[in-house]
Amino acid sequence: MSVAAYCIFCYRQIGTSSPATKTHLPWNDIRKIAKVTGSLILGGFVFITYEVLSLKKLLQIDTQAIHQEKLKSYVYVRTTSLNPSEYQGITYQARREIHKAVRKILETEAKIFRRPFNEQFSTFDGEDHECALWLLLKRSQSEDKEVRLQAVQDLANNSHWHDYQYGTVAQTCDQRTAIGLARSKDIDLRFFLPPPPMPKIKNDYPIEDELRLLLVSLPQTDLDPCVQYFTSLALRESSQTLAAQRGGLWCFGGNGLPYCETLSKIPSETVELFCLQALVQHSKVPSHCDKIEAKGGLQLLQRIYQLRKDSAKIQRNIIRIIGNMALDERLHSSIVRAGWVSVLAEVMKSPHVIQSSHASRALANLDRDTVKEKYPDGVYVLHPQYRSSQPIRADILFVHGLLGAAFKTWRQQDIDRHLDKKASEGEEDYSQCWPKTWLASDCPALRIISVEYDTHLSDWKAKCPVEAHRKSIAYRSNELLDKLRAAGIGDRPLVWVSHSMGGLLVKKMLVDASKNPEMDKIVNNTRGIIFYSVPHHGSQLAEYSINARYLLFPSVEVKELSKDSPALKELNDDFLSFAKDKKFSVLSFAETLPTHIGSMIKLHVVPLESAKLGIGDLIPVDVNHLNICKPRKKDAFLYQRTLKFIQDVLAQELGD
Repeated sequence: MSVAAYCIFCYRQIGTSSPATKTHLPWNDIRKIAKVTGSLILGGFVFITYEVLSLKKLLQIDTQAIHQEKLKSYVYVRTTSLNPSEYQGITYQARREIHKAVRKILETEAKIFRRPFNEQFSTFDGEDHECALWLLLKRSQSEDKEVRLQAVQDLANNSHWHDYQYGTVAQTCDQRTAIGLARSKDIDLRFFLPPPPMPKIKNDYPIEDELRLLLVSLPQTDLDPCVQYFTSLALRESSQTLAAQRGGLWCFGGNGLPYCETLSKIPSETVELFCLQALVQHSKVPSHCDKIEAKGGLQLLQRIYQLRKDSAKIQRNIIRIIGNMALDERLHSSIVRAGWVSVLAEVMKSPHVIQSSHASRALANLDRDTVKEKYPDGVYVLHPQYRSSQPIRADILFVHGLLGAAFKTWRQQDIDRHLDKKASEGEEDYSQCWPKTWLASDCPALRIISVEYDTHLSDWKAKCPVEAHRKSIAYRSNELLDKLRAAGIGDRPLVWVSHSMGGLLVKKMLVDASKNPEMDKIVNNTRGIIFYSVPHHGSQLAEYSINARYLLFPSVEVKELSKDSPALKELNDDFLSFAKDKKFSVLSFAETLPTHIGSMIKLHVVPLESAKLGIGDLIPVDVNHLNICKPRKKDAFLYQRTLKFIQDVLAQELGD
């Protein structure tokens, strides 16, 4: 405006200084006006340009510094390359525009001809390193199952991404993808969001009080007697602990409180364990799982899990509860939102087979994309515990015996370092569970399952003394058969492996299944059975326990092992009659050495004549009753003969 005003002023001066009769301006005056106006315009332009460039320089941001800051952050929807030449220039912009145009043409063509649109073209206008991530994320949510599973596998195989890229996947993927990643072998834990932060609680409001309130809120009527027993036990011990805290003394009433067993334990942790054992029983009831979730039980369990990282038993009980709740697909979203997927993925990496197997069971129950079976409480998959492209050809089922367990029964024989220095040198190769390590590596096409149930020598140690009939072989047979069918046992060729009383349970299950049309598959697909020191005709342990009944109070399962028991004879006859008709293979091992029971007693638990079934091969082995199912080494006769039997009876399925 100032330049224009000055020009008008100059025109007026020139116009007034000239004679009125003169109509044409002299050339000298025009040149003067042009010089003044041109210099002003040029100067103004130079000034404005200088100011703009200065302002731009002041406002310019170092993009390299921004990118370095981005790498420190958690999640970004988009990222830029560090190399400016990749995203500047006419060539790059032209390529992006061409890709957009091609994509629109292909989309239109797909709509016109009603053909599926190749989703690769949907990200052609993005950077290469970002295209891969977002393309895999999109594919992981595809309706096509094969595409979805391949995308999850490709995501899991990436190990070269930056932290923010793993974080992008963690926040963007759906629960199905997160569960699939958690069940992928050697997965990077950066793929998972940490559990959500828990609200702070008052110091004077202990965790056991919250557990007690949760138990009180659950249904208390029309319950299974064992559920009632565990619940009342937990509530009683909680109340006694509160009274003891107020009085400054520990209380030894009620169940005796295991505080007196070891005074080094903190009472609150012991009470928490009582409450968690009660919750385990409640979690076996589907309707109670809904109540646990509605009352914030998943979040409470998460808090206890984080607080008790030093207690493997507490954490194991919590994961067991999560595994039971995961049997109900309606609760999967709640379990994922409570942050349990990241916890389970971490526990899967545990070197302890018990911990990792509990986590594996919970994740298998959550994974409905690749696992059609469901694994009830006490049924554990030892192999495969991760997603695998290896097809499963057959099942191997391990059933432990008296005082046994799903994992410890099948460990490698314990090594005495003083007696065997060479063996102790190779201790790092010691197997906590040889079916999971040795058998899985020798026969990767097998699904290996181990079951667990409570057994006791004496009713003094019974976990649920309310109903004795629960511990009978007949009751356990029906209970386990239902669980095994839910786990898909019978859908493939099957080999049973049993130790001690577990062999009697296997025989009872097969006899019962042969009388039930719904269980026909289990009988028809049985290819063979291995018996490790099974007392087909009774055990001396039962005779000893009954003679000392005033001291031991022998349990129901021990009483059933009495020598020449009518029930055992009937079971053996029923089994032999249908086993000979089915013509499946049988291999029996028998102990030849006595077993130390305590420090004073040596007992030949299952004599050779009792281990003799009447069909199949019987092989005596120079070990005691406890070690008959625990091979000393992988190349030991006991394992190699077991492996050969499995490979022979499943030769068609394994392709040998």
